Amino acid sequence: MIRLGAGRLDRIVAVGAHCDDIAIGAGGTLLTLCLARPGIRVEALVLSGGGSEREREEQAALAAFCPGADLRLTVHKLPDGRLPAHWDEAKAAVEELRMRTEPDLVLAPRTDDAHQDHRGLAKLMTTAFRDHLVLGYEIVKWDGDLGRPAAYQPLSPEIAEQKVRLLQEHYPSQRHRPWYDREAFLGLARIRGIECHARYAEAFAVTKLTLNLGE
Repeated sequence: MIRLGAGRLDRIVAVGAHCDDIAIGAGGTLLTLCLARPGIRVEALVLSGGGSEREREEQAALAAFCPGADLRLTVHKLPDGRLPAHWDEAKAAVEELRMRTEPDLVLAPRTDDAHQDHRGLAKLMTTAFRDHLVLGYEIVKWDGDLGRPAAYQPLSPEIAEQKVRLLQEHYPSQRHRPWYDREAFLGLARIRGIECHARYAEAFAVTKLTLNLGE
């Protein structure tokens, strides 16, 4: 398996269309990064759920997924499932985030995600953060849109178990969903682990990557 390092990561941007997107798609990666680098800056942006129970869930969840980090979370109030109709507000939120941060890594939805909110946010991120490493996380869903990812972050068994536990603990509003369970989350992590010669992993799409092989 080819391994490429991203150098020292001090500033992370993580975005989601909905509360819980970041934790589902990249929660294990955030745990891994934050435990390895205490004090790392994490700027998190969520476009929907502001002022609701979902925002309170997200605040507690991301604090748990980013232990020891300098976490800054902003949750907006765009309506769930309606991002294409609120494109200007979504773009303004992303541009404002870009103006205040210069991240070493961006975690965002995939540009080919079947959910229109995820897909729309992903396309905004690749234009606003065009000179940054943007990793597109995946979220299992009814639509069956999982593909062949290009990048993997191996997860230790302890991190994988902790991710699943935190998802169940911090998002009680989602437990009624038929796909929101331990088997789904850990099963996907196991499959992605097989693909990268690890026990567990999270997988990401990469739209564009520049190599620097001469140093």
